[in-house]
Amino acid sequence: MTADALPRLARVGDRSHRIAAAGEPGRGLAITARSLDKAFGDHRVLRGLDFVVPPGQFVAVVGRSGCGKSTLLRLLVGLDRPSRGQLRFGDGGGAPDPGAVRIMFQEPRLLAWASVLANVEIGLGGERGPGGRERARDALHAVGLDDRAADWPSLLSGGQKQRVALARALVSRPRVLALDEPLGALDALTRVTMQRLIERVWLDQGFTAILVTHDVAEAVVLADRVLVIADGAITHDVAIEAPRPRDRGSPAVAELEGRILRELLGPA
Repeated sequence: MTADALPRLARVGDRSHRIAAAGEPGRGLAITARSLDKAFGDHRVLRGLDFVVPPGQFVAVVGRSGCGKSTLLRLLVGLDRPSRGQLRFGDGGGAPDPGAVRIMFQEPRLLAWASVLANVEIGLGGERGPGGRERARDALHAVGLDDRAADWPSLLSGGQKQRVALARALVSRPRVLALDEPLGALDALTRVTMQRLIERVWLDQGFTAILVTHDVAEAVVLADRVLVIADGAITHDVAIEAPRPRDRGSPAVAELEGRILRELLGPA
């Protein structure tokens, strides 16, 4: 798929921009971790993590399997609780409002018996009501699938199903979007297309994004910053200052990817 064939995202004044209009809770939320630990029995998975994510930043978390990156994501979205330490959101440092933090998984997890539009509406949770269906249509428009609203999930390709999952995560106007390897099961070309879509939605709506991935190139292409985790601790915090949009084949991206891979793999 060419860049021209990518789903067109709305801009100011267009329909889907209403998902995160100025002053609405779609703007990014700061995240602060202090001495963050997580243990399961005697097994300490996260070890004293300290970091600050400014509002609206795109952060990628990379590391070997079992290093603790998915556990960190579960803490961020409230699916688990820290064993010790603090995890704070926003300037006030309290828990985020309901719906302010959403997650997109590797599998789309769509209901086969519900239409595409109904699957997106599920993301509204208890906020369904007057205007809910229109918000779901706006979210589908943002990912370029408004013409598939009445279809069943079985009629969609893998990439289209992930776009529905992204719309479902966006419909509640999150201030933090966690992405748990959402593109890992896609073919290479569809994966690049989805990377561009996620980047464009993030630029348009301004939420804080936390991406867990095994793909270092993906991390460098998408993120403002890459956290490298090893044995439950942050070992490197790498700023990605290459201008956007980023080309996987560019020398700057290749140099950053090589640097992070060397930090992951250690001495030869």
